[in-house]
Amino acid sequence: MLAAASKLASRVLPGRSRPHSHWQAIKSDRATAALAVGTVGIAGLVVAAQYTRLLSRRTHEEGSDRLIDSAPAAAVDTVGVAVEGYSATPNRELVLFNLLGGFLGSFAAVRLTTWAIREDWGPFRNVSVGGRHIHHFVPGILIGFGSGIAGLLLSGENADRRIARTLGVGMGLTFDEAALLLDMQDVYWSREGLFSVQLTLATAATLGITVLTLRILGRGETRQEEAGEIPAAEGQMNTVVPWPHPLS
Repeated sequence: MLAAASKLASRVLPGRSRPHSHWQAIKSDRATAALAVGTVGIAGLVVAAQYTRLLSRRTHEEGSDRLIDSAPAAAVDTVGVAVEGYSATPNRELVLFNLLGGFLGSFAAVRLTTWAIREDWGPFRNVSVGGRHIHHFVPGILIGFGSGIAGLLLSGENADRRIARTLGVGMGLTFDEAALLLDMQDVYWSREGLFSVQLTLATAATLGITVLTLRILGRGETRQEEAGEIPAAEGQMNTVVPWPHPLS
C-alpha cells in the first residue's frame, strides 16, 4: 500500500525527483564531460591553430633559431587578427557571437560565484529580500525581458550587438538554474542539477555551429555573386564587397 502510494506520488507531485540508477549516473556524467570537452576543446583548438600559423610565419621571417623570440610577437599577431576579424565580420554573425559570448561568460561567472558562496570563500554571499532567497534566474529573466523590449525599441547594428550581449547574459543566468525551474526544488548541486550544465553546453555548441554555418553560407553567397550566378544583394548595385580572407 505504501509502495503504491509512493509510486503514485512520484508521478503526480511536481518537483519529486526520481532515483537514478548507477548506469544512468554514468551516462549522465559521460554526456556532461563530452559536452564540456567538445565546447571548450574546439574553442581552444581554434585559438591554438591560429597562433601556430602565425608563429610559423614569424619563425619563417626571422629564422628558426629565433623561435622563442617570435612567440610573443605571434601572440600579439593573434590578438590583432582576432580584433580585425571581429570588426570585419557581418552584423548577423556578430550578433550571434555576442549572444554566445554573453551566454558563456555569465554562465561561467555565476558558476564560479555560487561555488565561492558554497565554500564560504571571498566576499560573495546569497542575496535575500525580505527573508526570501533570490535565485539568479530571477535577474536572468528580467535581463532577458529587458533585452527583448530594448530590441523592439532600438534599431541599428550597434544596438543589435549590445542587446545580443545582454540577452546572452540573461540566458546564461536563467539556463544555469534550468534544473531548478523544471524540478521546482533546489537541485543545483545535486545530480539532477547536471541538467543545467548539459543544457547550457548544448546551447553553446548550437550557437557556435550556427555562427560557423552562417560564415560558410555567407562566403558561398559572396563567391556566387562574384561569379554572376545569383543576383547581388539589394542596394549593392552589383558591387560585391570582398569577403574577409580566411585565416591561413
